[in-house]
Amino acid sequence: MTLELSSLFTAGFLYLVILFLIAYITDRGVIPERWVSHPLVYTLSLGVYATSWTYYGSVGFANSSGYLFLTIYLGVTLAFALSPVLLRPILRMAREYQLSSLADLFAFRYRSQLAGVLVTLFMLIGALPYIALQIRAVTQSLQVLTQEAPPHILALGFCITLTAFAILFGARHISPREKHRGLVMAIAFESLVKLIALLGVGLFALFGIFSGPQGLNQWLTDHPEAIQKLYEPVGSSQWGTLIFLSFGAAFLLPRQFHMLFAENLKEDNLRFASWAFPVFLLLLNLPIPVILWAGHYLGLSTNPDYFVLGITLAEGHSWLPLITFVGGISAASAMVIITTLALSSMCMNHLLLPASYPDPKLNLYYWLLWGRRLLIGLIILAGYSFYAFLKHRTGLAQLGLISFVAVAQFLPGIVGLLYWRRATREGLIAGLLAGIFIWAFTLLLPMLQHSGFIEHSYPISHWQQATGLDHWSFATFWSVSCNALLFALVSLITRQRQEEQQAAASCCSSAFVPLTGVVAARSPDEFKKELGALLGESTARNEVDRALSDLGMSPKETRSTELRRLRERIERNLYGLIGPQMSHLIISRRLALDPEARTALADSMRYVEERLAHSRSVLHGLTRELDNLQQYQKQILEDLPLGACALGQDGEIIIWNQIMEEYTGVTDQVTVGHPLQQLPRPWNDLLGGFARASDSHSYHLEVAFAGQTRWFNLHKAVIEDPQISATSEAPGMVILMEDLTQLENLEAELAHSDRLASIGRLAAGVAHEIGNPVTGIASIAQNLKYEEEPAAIEQSASDILTQTERITHIVQSLMNFSRSSSGQSLQPVRLMDILQDALDLVRLVHKHDQLEYRVDCDPQIVLQADYQRLAQVFVNLLNNASDASSPGDCITIDVREDASQAIVEV
Repeated sequence: MTLELSSLFTAGFLYLVILFLIAYITDRGVIPERWVSHPLVYTLSLGVYATSWTYYGSVGFANSSGYLFLTIYLGVTLAFALSPVLLRPILRMAREYQLSSLADLFAFRYRSQLAGVLVTLFMLIGALPYIALQIRAVTQSLQVLTQEAPPHILALGFCITLTAFAILFGARHISPREKHRGLVMAIAFESLVKLIALLGVGLFALFGIFSGPQGLNQWLTDHPEAIQKLYEPVGSSQWGTLIFLSFGAAFLLPRQFHMLFAENLKEDNLRFASWAFPVFLLLLNLPIPVILWAGHYLGLSTNPDYFVLGITLAEGHSWLPLITFVGGISAASAMVIITTLALSSMCMNHLLLPASYPDPKLNLYYWLLWGRRLLIGLIILAGYSFYAFLKHRTGLAQLGLISFVAVAQFLPGIVGLLYWRRATREGLIAGLLAGIFIWAFTLLLPMLQHSGFIEHSYPISHWQQATGLDHWSFATFWSVSCNALLFALVSLITRQRQEEQQAAASCCSSAFVPLTGVVAARSPDEFKKELGALLGESTARNEVDRALSDLGMSPKETRSTELRRLRERIERNLYGLIGPQMSHLIISRRLALDPEARTALADSMRYVEERLAHSRSVLHGLTRELDNLQQYQKQILEDLPLGACALGQDGEIIIWNQIMEEYTGVTDQVTVGHPLQQLPRPWNDLLGGFARASDSHSYHLEVAFAGQTRWFNLHKAVIEDPQISATSEAPGMVILMEDLTQLENLEAELAHSDRLASIGRLAAGVAHEIGNPVTGIASIAQNLKYEEEPAAIEQSASDILTQTERITHIVQSLMNFSRSSSGQSLQPVRLMDILQDALDLVRLVHKHDQLEYRVDCDPQIVLQADYQRLAQVFVNLLNNASDASSPGDCITIDVREDASQAIVEV
């Protein structure tokens, strides 16, 4: 049975339209967010690893190499099993520094534009055979289904369609911060289609051709050579080689790196994919042996690479070959789209931008977007040209393995990036050049020769036979070994530059590198002006504003430590826009640092705390215990019932706890990084003056704040840094603030209560003292009715006034004594008046005829005092003296002046 070319073209076209629709409705928000961001979608999108090689070539690989076909997936399983020490550290760096490709990662770590160029060119050369493989798989599947050679225009049309899809849904954004959700959803759908189609063909082979498991077992019993052929290569040396190659390809292939790291929405997705993706690959490989045996059972003359299509044509209905063909298009299109997207970003950042940087007058965003779109078309066109010029003699698996060996050359650099801080750019470049040369000599040139592209022969086979290694093991061993050896040796004999040391420390998951240096620009506006010279005014303004928003920083910020953070954030944002090396050159040129200026301790502490917060989940052993102890001590400081403020060597605030916020009403976001003198009043004078004073303690300081008076005790301790000379730097300091306001108010209330108690004790005397003049007034008033002489009446009135004044004096003394003191101000008062009032009050209780009181005080002595409180003191003293005296004793109050003091002795 054969199919019409028109029906296959229609099916393929409709399938690609469905992909467009899925990507479109996802980008428009029609599909719920929880579906788009689900870890299963991310896991299925990683299925781009399974290309036409998997879909078609795995059967042919199993036919020629037996169970070795499983090694291509065992290596991937191993890579994902090592996710905590391999994939997650790379994801952390890619997300933190906005690195969207392997070339970006290497250029950032080794601070080398040449490293980025080499990685990009080698990736491009290594990927072209793989892109050609996908185009070839589509055209040959058409030939298998139609039994006629399809016109080249169909392959070209397939490439044009993929170019349009990649541009519309993969080149919508130029920053890796903005993910292509529609593209990811479409790729996940393609993986699902591949899986369903391949499993469907496997089920058809099992039940439609063998009539079930029993029929398959019977055929295998009758043909034991079928199983024996699968087991023959098990002891081959290729096992280790192929597992090693697939291990590296699992995350180093451009499409895998892009989907694993650049399009990852959440870090938890990788944790889910660590087990789910190997399961997906296992399901893909389950039907491979059954499809292979079904092809042999039917005696197909078709190339084993296309048994997946052949068995559906031999025994299936017309719809089954169509579905199988759509699955093949799915496998090929996903690979081409994602690979070209990744390569276009690498070519833009590491080839086109360094060679032809746009004029600052142009819109950089627009230029980058259309440049990337142009590169997508050129890369797919190059893959088509590679397909058109090569003869179709090389198997699908062989073309795929050539690309696998190519990306394996980056494994030594990855090891140096993650775990060897001593690795240098010179070592990386030397190793890559050696690996690339051997790869080209042992794999690329023989492939071109085999395809008829070149005619010269090379004595590779003789060297291979001398080593006793097969073709793939020979090429892999020598290319990777020479690469790693030169990488290590050259790194050991060369010296790292300072910027490379800093980048190496940043790539180490256990290292925390504080920010150093001070930016020459003094405000965000200056940042915009300086960057505008190279980025253009509009781009510079947008990038500075975006960095300010990311950090939650004010556009008016002037603190040097905050401006240093802003500079780093802008550089990181530019990493994803124009690549790490170009970004580093622009930032270093326009936003220069003073390397001699020491970064504030507050900024270093904040940076370390941020890094700890991101890395806390991967800390183990003693490191985790130390981090827990640090967290515990920090919590103690935050919960301390005293205000705590720590100052660095430069006098800037580095710690401002919660109680300090409650006391002052100033948050740590406003204070940390600022000197004390920049605090709002009255705290700048209070704390700044105390920090400069020589005393370590200051008690009962009165502060007027928010319409009320408060009292504080202040304590400080100097903290010397043993690594800094005491003569060159000011020491650090810790200031503790103790709020006495509540205690002060309580004491005032107690004093008032004591006065009221004293009044209670005076009540009896008051009644007696007031009763006498009242009785006298009553008697005089009664007699006044009978007085007729004016002199007698006038005398009686005078006596009544005298008694009334006596009552008024007693009442006024009580009122003055009982009134609550405000405690907020001191007033000038005569000491003699206070003593006299106190004496009058005491006489109300202690009979003046039993005790004698004598006051020796200069009436001119005036004090700045609280009248009520001082009267309370003298009442208490005189009461105690009266209680301790016998009838007839004399209580003396002597007052004398001594300089600016008045000394009172009772």
